[in-house]
Amino acid sequence: MATPLPVADARETRVQAMAYLRRHRRGFILIVLTQTVAALCGLVGPFLLGRLVNDIGNGLTMHTVNILAGLLAAALILQSAFTFLTRRQSYILGEEVFAELRENFLGRLLELPLSVVERAGTGDLLARTTNDMDALAYTVRFAVPESLVAIVTLVVTIVAVIATLPVMGLVCLTGTPLLVLGTRWYLSRAPESYRRERASYATMSGTFSETADGARTVDALSLAERQKQRLRRDLAESYKWERRNLFLRCTWFPFVDAGLSLPVALSVFVGGLLCFSHHATVGQVTAVTLYVQQLGDPLDRLLSWLDELQIGTSALARLFGVALVADDRTPTGAVPEDEAITATDVTYAYREGHDVLRNVSVALTPGERLAIVGPSGAGKSTLGRLLAGIDGPRLGSVDVGDVPLTDLALNDLRGHVALVTQEHHLFIGSVRDNLILARPGADDAALLAALDAVDAKGWVLELPSGLDTEIGSIGHQLSPSQAQQLSLARLVLADPHTLVLDEATSLLDPRAARHLERSLSAVVDGRTVVAIAHRLHTAHDADRVAVVDGGQITELGTHDELIERNGSYAALWRSWRDEA
Repeated sequence: MATPLPVADARETRVQAMAYLRRHRRGFILIVLTQTVAALCGLVGPFLLGRLVNDIGNGLTMHTVNILAGLLAAALILQSAFTFLTRRQSYILGEEVFAELRENFLGRLLELPLSVVERAGTGDLLARTTNDMDALAYTVRFAVPESLVAIVTLVVTIVAVIATLPVMGLVCLTGTPLLVLGTRWYLSRAPESYRRERASYATMSGTFSETADGARTVDALSLAERQKQRLRRDLAESYKWERRNLFLRCTWFPFVDAGLSLPVALSVFVGGLLCFSHHATVGQVTAVTLYVQQLGDPLDRLLSWLDELQIGTSALARLFGVALVADDRTPTGAVPEDEAITATDVTYAYREGHDVLRNVSVALTPGERLAIVGPSGAGKSTLGRLLAGIDGPRLGSVDVGDVPLTDLALNDLRGHVALVTQEHHLFIGSVRDNLILARPGADDAALLAALDAVDAKGWVLELPSGLDTEIGSIGHQLSPSQAQQLSLARLVLADPHTLVLDEATSLLDPRAARHLERSLSAVVDGRTVVAIAHRLHTAHDADRVAVVDGGQITELGTHDELIERNGSYAALWRSWRDEA
């Protein structure tokens, strides 16, 4: 059962969002200033029209008309120019903020403890890095800037209404109850509904990904119908929340339309009464009515973007939630006195109440080669992960020298011990790009030496461009064994003093694996090697063999000693020899 990554609550989301606002406050201030000028220019038209209406009654000359027309043209030109500057700056700011958000998210994502990533499953991470990131991109690039522009326009226009006819300021507020009631009803339901919708996308993505990746297993175990049922349930859940959000919008929008239309109608009615009672001129009423009508556009845009802001906020909460994952280590800066790794009374559980390892103790002498063998599910890989510092024990300790592995920063830890599993990944790029990840700045001689150590130098040099050959999904396609050899070459370049090999050569055929292991043995001479193996020739070559069964080390000794004891290891050896 996957354990989803946390989601930031409303308060944490606001705090983080305000931190970004403070870092980019100059950009926001510039947007406010330029939009204020643009909004003031937009008020010139209604003001001049009101002036024109008054002048008609007092006698209008062509000279006056020409002056008013010139002023209107100048205002329109200035409004267009400052509107362009505002939108340009807002889009630039949106890109800058989104770039920072994306980089911070991906940086934190890469720092997540491996155990947390594995428990979260692929669906949650995939949804956050795709659906949520795409939704946030649209919000930051468009919804936030457009909303800011609308707010500034609203404020400037309301001030103009009050300055022209103070009593008409109350008319502007007549639509407020409808807007407040409708929007409050919507906002009390929308955030949670949108979070549920995005969570359903994560679940659905996970099911699709797992079904596609494990298509052969699904087919072999006749699980197709069960997976179809899971997909139907996930789709139904997603449909339910999408329909719920559509209902919220369809209920909210009529309140918005009524709230926008009511002030315009009342401004005409109240303005007429003021004219008849000689408390206002026709020109003033004309200008104010046009101002009130102008309020409709920014208010409508603001409320329309509010829906998108809800989507963006829910996506932002999920992205910020990644930063809430607690670190699985507390670096103290301590430096190990030696390179000996010791596990003492280690107990570990992936789930509370289900210990995978119980009271396991083993001490590794520097330079020793320890093979860990045992039946599937016995806890071999879990012990290897603890010895590599991937996970910390629930009880007991795993130390390098006199320092717990969980007290070492991740970069320092990888300088002491490294884990290589049968799983590997090649990035899009050249062979050289993939290798220097382990040692930036390594020259070609060091790269070729590492490749030679894992018996890969020959075929790499035969590639079309040698070390510069592009590989990965869009480049030269490597076989699984070749890809694994490059992963092992990275290990050689990383040069840790302790290596944990979790069936790292399992994808090679027996002859190639045997040859590779011998080549690797020559390179790791003098280093500590922990080999979790299913081929017992690895155990035969090791200094000691640890047999893990039922979460405990049941036998520990050299190959010859364990054969003489005639216990479970001897039985495994005889069975393996017979099969071989």
